[in-house]
Amino acid sequence: MNNQNIAQEFRASWQVPAFETQLWLGRQRPCCVVIPVINEGERIRSLLARMSVLRIDSIADIILVDGGSTDGSLDLEFLQKNGVRALLLKTGPGKLSSQLRCAYAFALNQGYEGIVTIDGNDKDDPAAIPQFIEALKQGVDFVQASRFISGGVAENTPKSRDLAIRFVHAPMLSLFSGFHWTDTTQGFRAYSRKMLLDPQIGLFRDVFMTYELLAYLSYRAPKLGYRCVELPTIRRYPKGEVPTKISSFKGNLSVFEVLLRACSGYYNPDVQERGSK
Repeated sequence: MNNQNIAQEFRASWQVPAFETQLWLGRQRPCCVVIPVINEGERIRSLLARMSVLRIDSIADIILVDGGSTDGSLDLEFLQKNGVRALLLKTGPGKLSSQLRCAYAFALNQGYEGIVTIDGNDKDDPAAIPQFIEALKQGVDFVQASRFISGGVAENTPKSRDLAIRFVHAPMLSLFSGFHWTDTTQGFRAYSRKMLLDPQIGLFRDVFMTYELLAYLSYRAPKLGYRCVELPTIRRYPKGEVPTKISSFKGNLSVFEVLLRACSGYYNPDVQERGSK
């Protein structure tokens, strides 16, 4: 499949932030791993080194999408030595959801059948990636990593975050989506091409700028009948440090506001279309 399979009229309606393609070695595999990064320093280098040892590049193409790093961690020679096939630089506005829209648009245009996303801060164990890809091959549309189900590991998770996920975020999304989620705030996931291209999902809209996409897709995909599953994974926070782009109070308040909007259907395409008229 290639970008000619995406209807031209549908593709023209996408809202995708401006980005530059700084490295592209061509598609080799049916699936890709998208890694959003911004000033991750040694964390992204450690993650890529781990993925290289696991030979992830033998089953999926690795695509980095940079939000504007200034720390020199994304040296092209190092990236290529560790199996990276693409480096995209978002130049348009927005944070995580904008980065993801850039990468997903690029990947879908290149014909990838499935997309795995893993954070670039080296908290997640990439050893689970082959299981995610196998689930996509078996017809799953949405794979969510979970540290809270049998076989999963949560290490050094900040107590406030642990409680918020277990007793607020995951229960609310479970209630309003109709699917039992246990771990809804982390970005280690996989999506099918079919789901991402569904106009009823409406992925490529400027309403998704910060952290909206994570909550929205967890709500919307089950509501539309897509096949969802959680797989056990390992998520380790380093001792004495919380590598995150979400600030303690203001950032967490923003995440809660996004959660309420997602669960109320605020981000649904039909609601947004009516609101723009």
